Formats: sequence, structure tokens, C-alpha cells
Amino acid sequence: MLARTGAAVARNVRQKMGGLRLLRSLDDGCARVAFCDPQYRTVLDKLNYGNEGARQKGRAALPQMTERTIALFVQEIERVLAPSGYLMLWTDKFGLAEGRHRALLRYAPRLRQVDLIHWNKMRIGMGKRARCQSEYLLVLQKEPIIAAATWRDRGIRDTWSEMSDRDLHPHAKPAALIERLIRATTKPRDLVVDPCAGGYGVLEVCRLANRDFIGCDIA
Repeated sequence: MLARTGAAVARNVRQKMGGLRLLRSLDDGCARVAFCDPQYRTVLDKLNYGNEGARQKGRAALPQMTERTIALFVQEIERVLAPSGYLMLWTDKFGLAEGRHRALLRYAPRLRQVDLIHWNKMRIGMGKRARCQSEYLLVLQKEPIIAAATWRDRGIRDTWSEMSDRDLHPHAKPAALIERLIRATTKPRDLVVDPCAGGYGVLEVCRLANRDFIGCDIA
């Protein structure tokens, strides 16, 4: 099933629009994999240093998303994923430790967590105790849960060390990991969706890997 085509949504380009609007314009089951890097702020809120203006200019300038809003994104992604398709959902250590990711699935009963990848960002960050140097990728699969036929790269490790290019975007994610994941879970011309595209790293990987991309960001 193909994504709807129209003036508002195009493939393989950058688009300035809201992520929910984009997702709601897509047909059920049109995508093989989706990436979602919501603008969560649990680390900043937990540490609460009060110095965002000085040390977090890029991050603080980005609009924040409530947990309900993120849950609505997850709900729409579940709908647009093909059966056994994957959602790659980014979170931080506080969101993971407090189980907030479970609340994000309350509107998406057909999604199941099937794996977890720890990303060592190779940059030391803030911390009142342990300094933050990690993010986490929740690997969620839409039912039916199938591994062998849907994940073709057994060499991806669950701890991944890679420095991202923050000159592209304050939230830039590891490009090499994203490429491995896309190649593992999709075939040429499959559709990859990213409703919080940021610096459009997923788009660049799709171009290299001959996958179709639909994504957007509000900035």
C-alpha cells in the first residue's frame, strides 16, 4: 500500500510541517520502518541546572513535546506501519528508568518492545551523579512479531559507540547506526517515515540506501 500523494506530502524531500499532520496524511500500513526522535527533555528537567541559556542554546530553542503528544505520534506510527514493521524510538536514561516509555504505548496496543540499543555518544555531558553520555533506542515491532524474516543484519550490537555531527542539528543521531538499521529492516524502495526529522539524517541515509523517505520537521 502506498502513501497518499498530494500537495502537502512529498517523498525524499525536506518538508516544514507538523509531524502529526504528516502522519495523519499517510495510509494504513504504508511504511516498513519509522524513526521517532521526539523533543523530550527529561534530562534537562531532572538535572535542572538553570543554565539552558548559556550551555543548551540549541536544545532550549526547540519546542518541547508533552508525553501525551509523543503518545499520539506513536499511535499514528503504529497505524502507518506495515505488519511486522518497526518503530525506532529514542529516549534518555531518566525516561527509560522511570518507565515513561510504557505510557507512550498506551494508544498503540499492537506495538511490542523487541530490543533495546544503548548509544554511547562519546561526549561527556551533564550530571549531578553519573555524567550523561548515553541515549537509548527502543526497538518496537508491530504485530505479528517476527524476527528472522524482518531483521537481516545480525551484526548490530546492542551497545553502539559513534559520535554524531552536531553541526547538522543539536539532536543529530548516529548516522552509521541508522544506516545499519534501515538496511536491516527494509528493502530497496521500501518507505521509511520520520515525523521528527530534525537535521534529516534519516533522509540522507535513505538516499544512500535507495529507500523512499517521508518526513518533516516544524523548523
